[in-house]
Amino acid sequence: MNKEEYIETPPSKAMEMAAATKNPLRKLYFWTLHWADTKYALPALFFISFIESSFFPIPPDVLLMAMCFAVPRKWFRYAFWCTVASMLGGLLGWYIGWGFWELTQGFFYRAIPKFTPEIFHDVQTLYQNNDFMTVFLGAFMPIPYKVFTIAAGVCEVNIPTFMVASFLGRGLRFVAVALLIRYFGVKVKPFLEKNFELMTILFSVLLVLGFVALKYVMPWLRAVL
Repeated sequence: MNKEEYIETPPSKAMEMAAATKNPLRKLYFWTLHWADTKYALPALFFISFIESSFFPIPPDVLLMAMCFAVPRKWFRYAFWCTVASMLGGLLGWYIGWGFWELTQGFFYRAIPKFTPEIFHDVQTLYQNNDFMTVFLGAFMPIPYKVFTIAAGVCEVNIPTFMVASFLGRGLRFVAVALLIRYFGVKVKPFLEKNFELMTILFSVLLVLGFVALKYVMPWLRAVL
């Protein structure tokens, strides 16, 4: 994103707000968001999309949306690289589950809010019913994808199946997000600029609720699959 293309967006306040807050999750959120203001926005989007698929708590949608606000005409490029990076990061999550779950499970249960052995067991059960649809839904729906990537490795889901389902699920999600910003961003931008801090607080709350929702989504997923 070069200087002549950049349009000021709410993330310009992100680093200042990151310094002001003591909440670790919100600090990560603002740190993620501030990259949209820099010339490293696309590499940062790729990197964050990659690590989010296995352990990073902030979804790449945050940075993707900010970048699409700044340069709407590049929405597809951003969504594409976000998808590719997320899919490759999912493969890292698969290998963590396959080879290192016994060593790392304590870290994940402590580090990821509301992630419990019960939820992980439920995801493993879904894989026994339909591995392709489980990966696809985990990649597409607003629930923690990293739980599904690691569980896929534990369950030794076929890698080609895992990669195709991940690409389709992540691709549909990120293209939908970027496309919405491309066509409706101008209308909502004034509201987001005016209520930026409120929106960041709500996002942090929704991030935690996403893990809580897994408990209630699981019975529905088992019925569907």
